[in-house]
Amino acid sequence: MENQIVSQRLSALRCAMKKNGIHYYMITSADCHGSEYVHEHFRTRAYFSGFTGSNGTLLVGEEDAALWTDGRYFLQAEEELAGTGIELMRMQEKGVPDPEEYLGDVLKAGDVLGFDGNCVSAKLGKKLDKVCRGKKARISYDKDLGDIAWEERPALPAEPVRELTEEYAGESVMDKLEEVRRVMEKEGADYLFLSSLDDIMWLFNLRGADVTCNPVALSYAVVRKKDCGLFLQKKAVSGTLLAGCDVEIREYGTLFDWLETEFPKEENRREEGDEEAADKKGGKTAVKILASGESLSYRLMRILSEKGELILGESPTELLKAIKNEVELSRSRETYLRDSAALCKFIYWLKQHVGKEEITEISAADKLAEFRRQIPGFLDLSFTTICGYGNNGAIVHYAADEKTNRRLEDKGMVLVDSGGQYMGGTTDVTRTIVLGEVTEEEKKIFSLVAAAMLRLSEAVFLEGATGRNLDILARQDLWRAHLDYKHGTGHGIGYMLNVHEGPQRISWQYRKEVKEYALRPGMLISDEPGMYFAGAFGVRTENILEVVKEEENEYGTFLGFRHLTFVPIDREALDKRFLNEEDVERINAYHKNVREKILPLLNKEEQDWLIEATEDL
Repeated sequence: MENQIVSQRLSALRCAMKKNGIHYYMITSADCHGSEYVHEHFRTRAYFSGFTGSNGTLLVGEEDAALWTDGRYFLQAEEELAGTGIELMRMQEKGVPDPEEYLGDVLKAGDVLGFDGNCVSAKLGKKLDKVCRGKKARISYDKDLGDIAWEERPALPAEPVRELTEEYAGESVMDKLEEVRRVMEKEGADYLFLSSLDDIMWLFNLRGADVTCNPVALSYAVVRKKDCGLFLQKKAVSGTLLAGCDVEIREYGTLFDWLETEFPKEENRREEGDEEAADKKGGKTAVKILASGESLSYRLMRILSEKGELILGESPTELLKAIKNEVELSRSRETYLRDSAALCKFIYWLKQHVGKEEITEISAADKLAEFRRQIPGFLDLSFTTICGYGNNGAIVHYAADEKTNRRLEDKGMVLVDSGGQYMGGTTDVTRTIVLGEVTEEEKKIFSLVAAAMLRLSEAVFLEGATGRNLDILARQDLWRAHLDYKHGTGHGIGYMLNVHEGPQRISWQYRKEVKEYALRPGMLISDEPGMYFAGAFGVRTENILEVVKEEENEYGTFLGFRHLTFVPIDREALDKRFLNEEDVERINAYHKNVREKILPLLNKEEQDWLIEATEDL
């Protein structure tokens, strides 16, 4: 039935394509801001394909269709696309073309490639431009066919926007703007254009609720040398916002009108002394506009390119946001302790009740959320909890629904990846929990994955190292066994913001289109190796780490990691046959820290369980 619905939706889309003279139509996962997670209004790709993962690109032709996604979603996409007629393209697999290569093969001279220019990044749009020019095809980017073919499309959200005090933000808006303007001056930029929602929220010490689990508000921002423009839905704002910060609040929907009417008035206005450094175009001084190519839309790139010299680089807000200040770090450490205690309470509860009462993947996730809600300052989950029992644990970003929801039994393992949003931090943690008898193979994989996580967490490295320099520490023993997991080992994490945050990452693979960033003290990053076996089971163990300075001497500045997460690794699946002596020492040392930090936060029965759960191997 669901596949039939997808077929009907694709038919409606193809009808709209034909009426608008479009031969191929591309739909990405993003909203107008390049977001990873989006509001229902922007879930166009999911609506027309049936694939619900957070990352994917759908290309619909007059008769065929294909969907690209990464290794986290291969199993999920296979199931959700079955019977739809949409071909699954497994990204980065041998022999699989990327969307641009695919279009290079199928486009003919005179064809029209369509997409919503608001929801395709400038970076991708430039690639599509190049392909179409090479094939003598054209691009149509000014029509959102979702508005035509999507019946009863949800309206844009407009949840309340609130300010963070410095007690939580740790830094004033004016101080942040000063830092940003220093970078702008270095780049010679007159304007900084921001479309990334979490960057805007960070810069102006704001939080919203327009995206589920992501405390952001639909917004754009323009930073100039002495003032700012912030485009918000005014119905989401109550009272005075950003008083005394030289920030003018404008209506979100007026951005494009503002660009057309106000920007030309500004393009020749320069402060005295700037003329020598400025470029001259037809006797006029061209302004320089800095914007991020990752979050800036193709439509905005086209418009801004006409207004001045557009510098598509990295927004200074991205790196500044990633390096947490002392208030953010202090509050995050405390938040992680309380969040870790909530997960410990859940694990104890689950082990006491599984097999004695009906517990499903959905009800278990609800119970964990209940424990988190008891923590002072709880706001929301930081993402939809992944609770995969048995073979469902092999689906990396599994989301249980009424059709897939399994009952948990007192055997095997359940993989639980979860997190919370609090006044004081954003959390993310994964534990694979033993519910009963496990196989020798499950013990082997579980032990290898646990050892991999702790081995990486003890890395010491010179300042300037990137995550790619360190990834081998997690994968080495898995690779020796000719095993691998199809996702990165670590992602940055926000502070009362998005659970996935750049620019830092830990991944083994070099990709020329992805800039690598050195790890810096104050960054938070996940450490989450795993292994997944389709139709059988999955294992992932994830802690969040803080990057810290270890020592500075004549050889350089040495950095390392400190755990923020303190939750036991299930001893019932740890087997010393698959661990070396150092692995065992690391596990025992980590469990000693868990006991010391978490015991005071538990009741007597939970304490007794934790003491047993953290005994030396």
